[in-house]
Amino acid sequence: MIIASQKRKENIAEYLLYMWQIEDIIRANNLDIDLISKNIISHYNISEELVVQVTEWYESLIDMMRRENVIETGHLQINKNVIIQLNDLHNTVLKNPKFQDYAAEYYKTLPFIVELRSRAKDNKVDEIETCFTALYGVLLLKVQAKSISTDTLNAVGQISKFIALLAHYFRLDSEDKLFTEDND
Repeated sequence: MIIASQKRKENIAEYLLYMWQIEDIIRANNLDIDLISKNIISHYNISEELVVQVTEWYESLIDMMRRENVIETGHLQINKNVIIQLNDLHNTVLKNPKFQDYAAEYYKTLPFIVELRSRAKDNKVDEIETCFTALYGVLLLKVQAKSISTDTLNAVGQISKFIALLAHYFRLDSEDKLFTEDND
């Protein structure tokens, strides 16, 4: 909750990857708040008041996961909404000739997106979610200390640059600074 709130303000991409990780942590603990309290929350060095707030946050996420039927796989609607917002911004910025740097990064990234989508079971996923899926997949491989090919690292490096630029534009847009004269 504390980290999520901070990441949401500072970097939407990090926030989304963090929230996907939280979904997996909740699943790994069988959507059981007692296990989450024991395995996760008890390791935080926070006040009792914050323990209560963090516990309530996890409980609300568990409740949402149950209601939205993303118990085993999938993402919460709050996280899907972030993807929708990012995708909308992506389409807006891509069409705007003012953002040639963004278009250049996108077209450098596009071959990787196309390849990833061709390999995916569900190739109807939009391009932005495809990028996040790749980033999250590599994150999981690193956590598991599994080897990652040079080609994959190169692809993810380009995807990271592209998503970082989109996240930067998202922050500017949320501050109403993206489409100002100062940003020309």
